[in-house]
Amino acid sequence: MSSLSEEVTRYAAVVVTGGSSGIGKSFIELVATVHPGVLICNLSRRVPGINLSQLNVRHVPCDLSKHDGPSMGAGAVLRILNDEASPGPVLLINNSGFGAYGVFPEPNLGHQLEMLDVNIRAVVELTGHLLPCLKLRGGAIITVASTAAFQPTPYLAAYGATKAFVLHWSLALNEELRGTGLRTLAVCPGPTSTEFFRRAGLKQGSVADSLGQTTEEVVRESLQALAKGKALVVTGWKNKVMTAFSTKLPKPWVTRISAWVLRRWRLSKVSA
Repeated sequence: MSSLSEEVTRYAAVVVTGGSSGIGKSFIELVATVHPGVLICNLSRRVPGINLSQLNVRHVPCDLSKHDGPSMGAGAVLRILNDEASPGPVLLINNSGFGAYGVFPEPNLGHQLEMLDVNIRAVVELTGHLLPCLKLRGGAIITVASTAAFQPTPYLAAYGATKAFVLHWSLALNEELRGTGLRTLAVCPGPTSTEFFRRAGLKQGSVADSLGQTTEEVVRESLQALAKGKALVVTGWKNKVMTAFSTKLPKPWVTRISAWVLRRWRLSKVSA
């Protein structure tokens, strides 16, 4: 078992999707703090809102919702790793994702389908394109899922299902990779102070500060779990309690409870 610092500093390069804000941005900031000078590739539509002149960051403009987005992004990353990265392990962080709150298919079917593309297809396709390089170099794959992955989530129906997919996919992939020098970690945060709720159609303040975590807390717990060799981490003790409770009940029961909670808690806070 290594420390967080020992784990991070062993990587020759780090690849992050969605590093322009939120959890992805915090991954870049913490990795760069612990391992100054490490090569970081960010795939997102926007440039990260940090001082890139002080960091060794290569921004790859990429829209993962587009049909050719993951393949083009992967091609650019492979060229950067081949030309600029020193020999050694690579850490891939599949972070990009967004949600949609409301009765399906609100806000519209196009939004729902774009969410499936980003939350599922792009994760699988990008990882598939990079996998030969990752196996050759060794390293790890972090995929950001959610506590929504542990039960059906009415009013976030498709979002929760996408996160259930990436959770189970990551755990299965970890077993397939056993003995190869490459491993995976599924990260399941709960409510976090990011742009998620705004893009999902909710007002700011939909989640009380006492119920959520900061992005920095989520990232630190994620990297600590990676250092301990875990395949799954639910961040935050309140989220651990909630997911433990939800997995013990029959699915129809927990779905009814989830619907009641989400309806009372958030429907009054949907943005106009």
